Amino acid sequence: MAGKKKSRPVVSGLVVLALVATSGYLTVELREREAPGVTEVRNVGVLDGARGSGGGSEDKGGATWSRLENPARSVLRGADGQIKAVFTDGARTATLTGPARTFEEPASTSSKVSTTDWVRLMPEPWKKGAEKEKWFQDWYAEYADSKEDDLFAFAFQYVAGAPQKKDEQGVVYAGDANFGPLNTTGAEGGDLRLEQSDFYDYLGVSYPFRDGSTGTPEAMRAKSLDCSGYIRMVLGYRARYPLMSSDTSGDGLPRTANGMARSEEGVDVLPLTGVSADDRPSNIDQLQPGDLVFFKLDTRTKERLDHVGMVLGYDTEGHLIFVSSREEVNGPTIGDIGGVSRLDGNGYYAKTLRSAKRL
Repeated sequence: MAGKKKSRPVVSGLVVLALVATSGYLTVELREREAPGVTEVRNVGVLDGARGSGGGSEDKGGATWSRLENPARSVLRGADGQIKAVFTDGARTATLTGPARTFEEPASTSSKVSTTDWVRLMPEPWKKGAEKEKWFQDWYAEYADSKEDDLFAFAFQYVAGAPQKKDEQGVVYAGDANFGPLNTTGAEGGDLRLEQSDFYDYLGVSYPFRDGSTGTPEAMRAKSLDCSGYIRMVLGYRARYPLMSSDTSGDGLPRTANGMARSEEGVDVLPLTGVSADDRPSNIDQLQPGDLVFFKLDTRTKERLDHVGMVLGYDTEGHLIFVSSREEVNGPTIGDIGGVSRLDGNGYYAKTLRSAKRL
């Protein structure tokens, strides 16, 4: 990795904009207010107003359900025709439309992502017709208009400058996270910082996994999250997605980026075809907020994918942005140090993207 840096800039983290009063609000005026000169509005969860070829069914209050393919998913629209939610077959993450928020990191990038997308974890994977099931109706009634923290809010609680949050036992479960301790031995081929810092290292407490094993924190990794450890913190410890103790033991989300990419969890939105430059996906328009994206950065890892991040959305310049924990910035970021956080174009991460999964 290039652009190594020994300290992290302080950033503002998450700024919540009180620009809307109801869900589903998305207009050119919103973006023009935040970024003069921007006329195109792109929101990952909004599907260009297209209705599914399979027709739709009307729900209570004039809401309409329709089906779309590639991947197979159900789309809920309000009586005004605006998208309220998207649910993908086989996935537990759902994209809901809610109040606008802006995510920015001004000390590391000029990118600002203004979005009405809120990504939440459902108690069960979606399937066609699930809108009629009680578990979904109860879940949606609770979260349809909720401002409770979602995956994006969790993710930005670990960027540089994020304030600490403690639970009732006094354990710090959120706040500015490092990537990992400095590599003082050169044992990992010259990397600036050591990998292998999982969520329980950040927490500093032992964690019992469902396979009977226990994750034991290392003191030198306190308040640290490597790229996959960060995703496991956000989706697993915070959102309660099941976690494996390794890539091979237990059930749920594996430990490493490679394990996650190759697991049977969720839905492969951009299927992995290989790790060479010729295997770069071309159809990134299929990505939605909350999708996990996997990269091949290091030639030393041969066939292994070695980096994972989460899709955040389009920034005010129309670029598709993701968030991940990185060695160069020493922690979670959407910044440009060591490569811009864009999935489109021909930048470092765009060229090294290999697959994507919707959990």
